[in-house]
This record gives sequence, C-alpha cells and structure tokens, in this order.
Amino acid sequence: MITIAPSILAADPLNMGADIRRILEFGIDTLHIDIMDAHFVPNLSYGPSIVQAIRGAFPNVNLDVHLMMDNPSKYIDAFSNAGADEITVHVELDEDIDDILTKLKSLNVGAGLSIKPKTPVEKLKPYLDRLDLILVMSVEPGFGGQKMMPETLEKLSQIRTLGYKNALSIDGGINENNAGLAIKQGADRLVMGTAVFKAENLKQTIEKIQAL
Repeated sequence: MITIAPSILAADPLNMGADIRRILEFGIDTLHIDIMDAHFVPNLSYGPSIVQAIRGAFPNVNLDVHLMMDNPSKYIDAFSNAGADEITVHVELDEDIDDILTKLKSLNVGAGLSIKPKTPVEKLKPYLDRLDLILVMSVEPGFGGQKMMPETLEKLSQIRTLGYKNALSIDGGINENNAGLAIKQGADRLVMGTAVFKAENLKQTIEKIQAL
C-alpha cells in the first residue's frame, strides 16, 4: 500500500491547522515534518513545539519527523516527548549512527535514516536490519518546491536489492506525474509538499496517486 505523507513545509504557516484538517478529509494518515537547523541544510524551520501542537490537534495522525540537523542526538528526546512517531536522521552525520538508532528504539520511536542525492546507498548497509524507515532525498535538502532529480530514483531499487523490506520513502519534487516512477522503483511512501497543499484539485490528486 502506498502512503502519501504531505510535508507541512508547504502548508500556509498562518493557516496550518486548517490546511492539515483539509487534507486529512481525503484519507491522509501521515504527516511529514521537516526540521532544519540552518547548518546541516541552508534553511531554518521548526522545533519540537510544532510537533507538539500538531500531535495535540491531530492525535491519530502518524508524525514522520525528519531531522536535517548537525546534532540530532541532542534533540531526540525533545521530539519524542513532543509526539513524534518516527524520527529520521541523516546517514551523512558525523555523529554515531548506531547510538542514535539505539536511542530511538529505546524510546519506541520508529528509526529512520535518510540519504542525500549524492550519497551512495552503500552507506546504509550497516544499519539496514535496524531501520523502520529509509528516506531517499530526490532533491538537495533545504527548500521545498524543487524539481525531482530523476537520477535519484535508482537508489530506491538499489535499496530494495539490498534486501530492505520496511518503509521506503522519497522526498523532493514528487507529484502525480512522477509518483508512478518512484513506486515502480520500490518506494511505498511519497513525501509530497507543494503537490498536495497547493493542488488545484486535491481530491483528484490524492485519488490519482492512491490508484497507482
């Protein structure tokens, strides 16, 4: 089954609750929350308070929290306490990835790893049996609204070839025109921001993707 995980980065910041409520009416059950620190990526977004607010307003939604941060280990407790169901960090970190995954498991939080477009999938191999989620970035992380880099799609099939069977997500420029290509390569979760929150016909967009 394909999961659509709308990225709240594309929601109207002054009407985020209303925007989220609107998309949930069409069967969405997962939200993607990008946390950016202006160091690991050249942008700054939210903190644990936004996760806590969304958790309070929408208690039954799966919160997929993506930490694009230099030092995520310092904040894992805070995001877990705020209500994150899944926390994804980057394999490119200088921090001890094994320690982070152990920490996530101890908190009963889904453990995810993400790779940037230029990072080879081999970087994930030491951790595959400990992961609940892998997130392939199909744009250079940092800003929403970018076009998908087609060459990143092959990473999905490469990861599946390694034997990984859990959630495989892709994020960056995914829309109704290219979602099928990602699914064909092995993705079963599509992080979509602009394509969902800015859709002219939201119902049609979601139904088209769910039918793939």
